[in-house]
Amino acid sequence: MHIDFQDETQSVHADNIDLLQRLLTFTAEKEVIASGAEVSVIFVNDKDIREINRNYRQQDKPTDVISFAMQETSEDETAIVGADLPLMLGDIVISIDRAREQAEEYEHSLERELGFLTVHGFLHLLGYDHMNDDDEARMFSKQDWVLGAFGLER
Repeated sequence: MHIDFQDETQSVHADNIDLLQRLLTFTAEKEVIASGAEVSVIFVNDKDIREINRNYRQQDKPTDVISFAMQETSEDETAIVGADLPLMLGDIVISIDRAREQAEEYEHSLERELGFLTVHGFLHLLGYDHMNDDDEARMFSKQDWVLGAFGLER
C-alpha cells in the first residue's frame, strides 16, 4: 500500500510517521486491502481542521480526525474501473493539536493517540462507521483489536 504523509504543521516527528506507516500497512493486511491501494494522511492544526469540519460537515468546531473516502458510490452511480488504476482509498486529516490534547487527557502517549486516530480514520475509508450502536460496536471492536494486535494499547 502506498501512503502519502503531509505534515502541514511541520511538527510531527519522523518516528511517528514511520510508526503510522507500519500501523496502516498492518491494518491494510488484516483487512485484505490490495497492495496497490493508496491513502493520504494529512496533519493539520485546530484552525485548519475546524475550517474543514465547518465546510464539509457543517460543524463549526475543531475535531480530531476527518476522513474523505474516495470509494463511496451509491447504487445509481457508475464506478469507473480500470485494471491499471491504483485503488484510491481517500484522505485522513488529523489535528495534531487535538491529538496532543487527547493524549494528555487520556494519559497515554502521543504515539498511541496518533495510532488510534489514524486507524479510526482508515476504518472510515474502508466503510466502517458509528452512526448507530451496532455499527459503533463493530468499528470500535475492530480498531481496538488492530491496535492491540499491533502492540499499541493504552
